[in-house]
Amino acid sequence: MKKKVLGMFLVATMAASVLAGCGGKAEDKSEAKKDDTAAAQEETLTVWCWDPNFNVYAMEQAEKMYQKDHPDFKLDIQEKVYSDIETALITAAEADDYSTLPDIFLMQDYSFHKNVANYPGIFTELTDSGVDFSQFSAGKLADSTVDGKNYGVPFDNGATIMAIRKDMVEAAGLTVDDFKDTTWSDFIEKAKKVVEKNNVPMLTSSGGSEIVIEMLQSAGASPMVDGKVDLVGNEALKKSIETYKQLIDEKVMVDYTDWDQYIASMNKGTAAGVIQGCWIMSSIQAAEEQSGNWAIVDMPKLDGIEGATNYANCGGASWAVSSNCKNTDLAFDFLKSTFGESVELYDDLLPNAGAIASYLPAAESEVYNEASDFYGGQTVYKDIVDFAGKVPGIDYGAYYSDIRSALTDAITNVVQNGADIDSEIKNAQDTVEFNINE
Repeated sequence: MKKKVLGMFLVATMAASVLAGCGGKAEDKSEAKKDDTAAAQEETLTVWCWDPNFNVYAMEQAEKMYQKDHPDFKLDIQEKVYSDIETALITAAEADDYSTLPDIFLMQDYSFHKNVANYPGIFTELTDSGVDFSQFSAGKLADSTVDGKNYGVPFDNGATIMAIRKDMVEAAGLTVDDFKDTTWSDFIEKAKKVVEKNNVPMLTSSGGSEIVIEMLQSAGASPMVDGKVDLVGNEALKKSIETYKQLIDEKVMVDYTDWDQYIASMNKGTAAGVIQGCWIMSSIQAAEEQSGNWAIVDMPKLDGIEGATNYANCGGASWAVSSNCKNTDLAFDFLKSTFGESVELYDDLLPNAGAIASYLPAAESEVYNEASDFYGGQTVYKDIVDFAGKVPGIDYGAYYSDIRSALTDAITNVVQNGADIDSEIKNAQDTVEFNINE
């Protein structure tokens, strides 16, 4: 009987051991799976951006390049229109719950100052991220730099260009070189000859305040100084509005309120040129039959203004890291290794996405030094990056939209109603200050 009981005890003990062993293996597999999932999450970054053919494509290529040295790295790229991104950011900030935010998001440059000032909890500062910000256009970089701190890694280039019809200029007995590195007064005198010979305006424009703001930036004149609105007494601003009025009054420039008409004026040859951010080139190039007839030069500079240049920036976006990023070291290294220093990446993005770099060393690559048939053999992309490197940085503060809106009203009253420039600038300053204090 004792033997039987002992035997049964041994069988039970062995069975328990086997079951325990099986349970241990199952638990080990489960734990291993959890570890693998956690590891995968640690190597994955979520990104919000818009435009599948431009920004999304850029991130996809950056992911592939980073994976060469980091094979387990992945991006979860979520395409969202910009208005939805900004709404989600503000909603998170107002709820004081940032858990819904991605690791990285793309932000319009003009929104950085406003959002950093009003919703600082959204952002992770990038000043010490390892990115060498000195290698980017100063004018572009200023848009995402607040109180000396970096909040964005610059992406696309918004350097201002003056695109002109070479054939129309030559018909007036002039050359493209006559319009390089010029002043506004010199430009207007030469432009009148082009207008007379071709019976079309020299320039087309869309929204007067945009070109006035480009003139202002080209002079390195900030509309905000030490956090205060600086429109009244701003000599560069007054000169910019005077110049704009002269362009309209002397029929050197036409200003459209309808975007389609604005683009059509270039494509149909009813204007001999345009001053705009370099992103306008894709619209110009839509008229393939005009290949060889266009050239790119820098914009004119303001007369009589100390520090005035021929360079400005208009538009663009930069990559930001949210406060919800759990692996900032990975996010920093990814951005540094790709958009922060990879000429190879920018060489891919130029022909395949039409994205021109604001990363200055890109201008030295073979791709950027290729001649463009559309622009008569000119190395336009190298030239544009060179322009970007000379753009003065200015401060719009957190109220870019308010400043632009107020200046639009001022310019409209000056040009259409003959209003006094000084009075309109004073009204613009009062309007912006009221909005700030509201």
